[in-house]
Amino acid sequence: MRLSASVVAPTVIAQRSRSRSLQAVGLALLLVLALALPFVVSNYRSFQFTLVLAYAIALLGLNILTGYNGQISLGHGAFYAIGAYTAAILMDRFGVPYWLTVPVAGVLCLAVGFLFGLPALRLEGLYLALATFALGVTLPQLLKHKSVEHWTGGVQGIVIVKPDAPFGLPLSADQWLYFFTLAVAVLMFVLAWNLLRGRVGRALIAIRDHPIAASAMGIDTSLYKSLAFGVSAMFTGVGGALGAIAVQFVAPDSFSIFLSITFLVGIVIGGLASISGAAFGALFIQFVPNIADQISKAAPWAIYGVFLIGFMFLMPVGISGAIRIAWARIRRHRQGRDAAAGPG
Repeated sequence: MRLSASVVAPTVIAQRSRSRSLQAVGLALLLVLALALPFVVSNYRSFQFTLVLAYAIALLGLNILTGYNGQISLGHGAFYAIGAYTAAILMDRFGVPYWLTVPVAGVLCLAVGFLFGLPALRLEGLYLALATFALGVTLPQLLKHKSVEHWTGGVQGIVIVKPDAPFGLPLSADQWLYFFTLAVAVLMFVLAWNLLRGRVGRALIAIRDHPIAASAMGIDTSLYKSLAFGVSAMFTGVGGALGAIAVQFVAPDSFSIFLSITFLVGIVIGGLASISGAAFGALFIQFVPNIADQISKAAPWAIYGVFLIGFMFLMPVGISGAIRIAWARIRRHRQGRDAAAGPG
C-alpha cells in the first residue's frame, strides 16, 4: 500500500532536518576533538598535525581548480613555495609579525595565480598540465639564482624562528602554532564552502562539465577560469606560509616537482570536488609515507605505492566519496525501514 503525499512530505522534511542536525553535531564534535588534540599528543605530533592543516588548505585550493573547475595543475607546489618564501622573507628580512605574513602571502599568490591563469586560458587538458608542470620545475631553480639569492638565501635557504604563544598563554610554541593554523584553516574552509555553494561554485562546475553550454548561458568562462586559478593559488599560498612558519625553514629543494605531484595525489585520494576531501588527502600525504617507512626501511616507496593502489581500488571516488556513498546507503536503509513501518 502506497503512502499518500501528505504523509511522505513531512517524513522527508523530518529526515532532512535529522540529517542536518547530525551533520551539525558531527562538525561540533570534530571541532572539539581538534581543539583537544594538542593536549593529548606530544609537541612533535602537534607539529605534524599543524602541517596537516597547512596541507589541507593547499589541497583545498588545488581542488577548487581541478576538482570543481576541471583545470589540471601539476605545478601547485610553486604557489606553495611562493607563499612559504613570502612569509620567510617578511619575517627574516623585515621583522614582520608571523600572523601578518599569511594574508600577504595569500594576496601575492592570488595576483600571481590570476596572471598565470590569463595565458593559460589558451591551454586545456594535458597542455595546461604540461604548462603548470613547467612552472613547478622552473621555480625552485629560479629561487637559487644569484639575482635573488640575497632575498631567498640561495641553496642554503632561510631559517626563521617559530613564534611563541602570546599574552603569556601556557602553551608550547608547537601547541600555539597548531591553534593558530587551525583558526586559519577553519576560516579558509568556511570561505571555500560559501564560495563553492553559491553562484561562483555553480559557474565553475558548469564550465567543468559543459563549457560550451556554460558560455551559451552567459557565463564568462575566461574570467571564471582565471579567477579559479587565482583563488586556488591564494589558498595554496596561505598553506605554504603556514607550513614555512611551522617548519621554520625554507629552501628551493623543499619545493621540487614531487611536492606538486604529492598535492595531486592528495586531492585524488581525498576526493575530487569535495571540500572535506582536502582534510583526508592531507592526512594521507602527511602520515602514509611515514607509515610506509616504518613498515619497510629498504623499500618505503614500494609500500607507499601499494597504499596508493589499495586506496584507488577500494575507494575509486576518494575517501570523502566513499563516506558519502556509505552514508547514502545507511539513509536509504533507514528510509526503507521507516516506510515499511508505516505512519503508525
